[in-house]
Amino acid sequence: MNYSDECTPHFGYATKERFADIQLLRYRLNGFEQLSLLQKQYIYYLSKATLYGRDITFDQFGKYNLRIRKMLETVYTDLTVNHDTDDFRALEVYLKRIWFSNGIYHHYGSEKFQPGFTADYLRGVLQQVDPTRLPLRSGETVGEMCEELFPVIFDPEVLPKRVNKTDGEDLIQTSACNFYEGVTQQEAEEFYAQQKAQDADNSAPASYGLNSTLVKREGVVVEDVWSAHGRYANPIRHIVYWLRKAQGVAENQHQQRVLELLIRYYETGDLKYFNDYCIEWVSEHEGHIDFVNGFIEVYGDPLGLKGSWEGIVEYKDEEATKRTQAISQNAQWFEDHSPVDPRFRKPHVKGVTANAICAAMLGGDEYPSTAIGINLPNADWIRAEYGSKSITISNITEAYNKAAHGSGFKEDFVIDQETLALIEKYGDKCDDLHTDLHECLGHGSGQLLPATDPDALKAYGNTIEEARADLFGLYYIADHKLVELGLLPDDEAYKAQYYSYIMNGLMTQLIRIEPGHQIEEAHMRNRSLIAYWCYEQNDGVIKMEKHDGKTFVRITDYQALRTLFARLLAEIQRIKSEGDYEAARLLVERYAVKVDAQLHEEVLERYKKLNLAPYKGFINPVMLPVRDEEGNICDIHLDYSESYVHQMLRYGQEYGTL
Repeated sequence: MNYSDECTPHFGYATKERFADIQLLRYRLNGFEQLSLLQKQYIYYLSKATLYGRDITFDQFGKYNLRIRKMLETVYTDLTVNHDTDDFRALEVYLKRIWFSNGIYHHYGSEKFQPGFTADYLRGVLQQVDPTRLPLRSGETVGEMCEELFPVIFDPEVLPKRVNKTDGEDLIQTSACNFYEGVTQQEAEEFYAQQKAQDADNSAPASYGLNSTLVKREGVVVEDVWSAHGRYANPIRHIVYWLRKAQGVAENQHQQRVLELLIRYYETGDLKYFNDYCIEWVSEHEGHIDFVNGFIEVYGDPLGLKGSWEGIVEYKDEEATKRTQAISQNAQWFEDHSPVDPRFRKPHVKGVTANAICAAMLGGDEYPSTAIGINLPNADWIRAEYGSKSITISNITEAYNKAAHGSGFKEDFVIDQETLALIEKYGDKCDDLHTDLHECLGHGSGQLLPATDPDALKAYGNTIEEARADLFGLYYIADHKLVELGLLPDDEAYKAQYYSYIMNGLMTQLIRIEPGHQIEEAHMRNRSLIAYWCYEQNDGVIKMEKHDGKTFVRITDYQALRTLFARLLAEIQRIKSEGDYEAARLLVERYAVKVDAQLHEEVLERYKKLNLAPYKGFINPVMLPVRDEEGNICDIHLDYSESYVHQMLRYGQEYGTL
């Protein structure tokens, strides 16, 4: 098979696919050819289950997303429409952004996209296309469809944000995410508070609200559960079909048991089965292949309860896993030496495992934009009782790193050649190691006090948790223990991570914020909180300097900065352990939300001159079964040549279930 130059190893991982603020990359499945046939089949079946959840994510991220996507795909592929106009090209960019973000809201900032074409143009081309290809409801006309959808697309005041976290507002009624229908924030909080109160004596509590839409019917608030016999039944049944196929080729009986519990959870919607699945999943270590599939992360819900659907299939990167295992095998040492109150440390760290993995397929909320590290399960009591699994996605970070080198970004924003040389020498290694520490130890560290509600921090919970994990990693990356373990070459390397992190939190992450906007996304809020808190606390440890009209960060004392990280980690852990909502609110609102408009304008202007895209995402490989004369699968072939547009249109046809 021939591959295009843009995706062969010696030409790197960036593609020519770029639009708006996005650059598409490819990731390679290193070592896939050396896997056994059954392992390849196992990955293939799990990958099909990963791709069949796509429409769920679209629907969760906004109730109009699927209809808008299908309507625009119809226009985009219609041969009667003139493709050689500025309006059509603007429609193409808008549709590409919808594909990338699983809806009409920015995947990071949550603000609604503003189309570069007019309502009159779209109405005109919709009149041209075959109406039987449009997503019309029974008896609905094209005009009626436009009347419903056009305000959502074109009016900036209608459903403007997918996730609103503005303090003092009703976060449910001002968010466009599709997790609630007809209920207020107060009603939702009271509903789940009542559930928790009724289950207060349960030592294995459910993740309340994780897999349901909360709706009000005839004045009564009820849950519409996501299951094979409830909401999202069609895609879930397809997912279950492929999970059952995967059971037949699993590497061991433990994996079969994990899959059986996940299937039972999908079929019933019973969160007790989800607990059973998580416990079984976190204890399965023998297999080379693993996966995440389900309603997992809660960042897309302003209350931090509802899980967005996501999927990822993975297999171990054996060489890189030596690094992560060195960390996990010393988890108790790190916990015992943490600078937090001893009351909040785990006396016995259980079941902490960490692997570096190669992603084999991305889906749902992990596609096309994906995480570089994952730590699961999220339930605090399961972490405390049974442990957690952490992964660092080595082939994704490899693609990011290769795309970043030579961009000119560091040269423009790093203060001097000495610091730049430090980052060039140690930066990639420290980035990977900080991710390992964040996922493996940070999220798995600490404990709640017995009476603390794990959801006590409400809308601030995600930001506080990410800050806690980041601070754990920042504190320990400067510890000589990492040199002893052979994870860093010397006691100077950590400085590369400290400088890059503070520069990002104070300045460079602002490239992802629209002018006049505040910081919304939990990970960005976390970085801003840490950087600005340290900047405010120090006596000249962090400085903001002007040189030739440009602002730069200078760190004058790296060990003093480590002391600041330790102080903030102690406070963040206290807030988490005690469930101190008011302290969390004050900390986030003071340091994590607001943007310095003048600095923001400068950063955007400098970045614009570099002609770079601030966001990266990925095109999945195509997995093609090779069959023998009897029709049995005898190999899985990988094709890296599919374009972004072709992949998105194909997914819409092949995996369209809603």
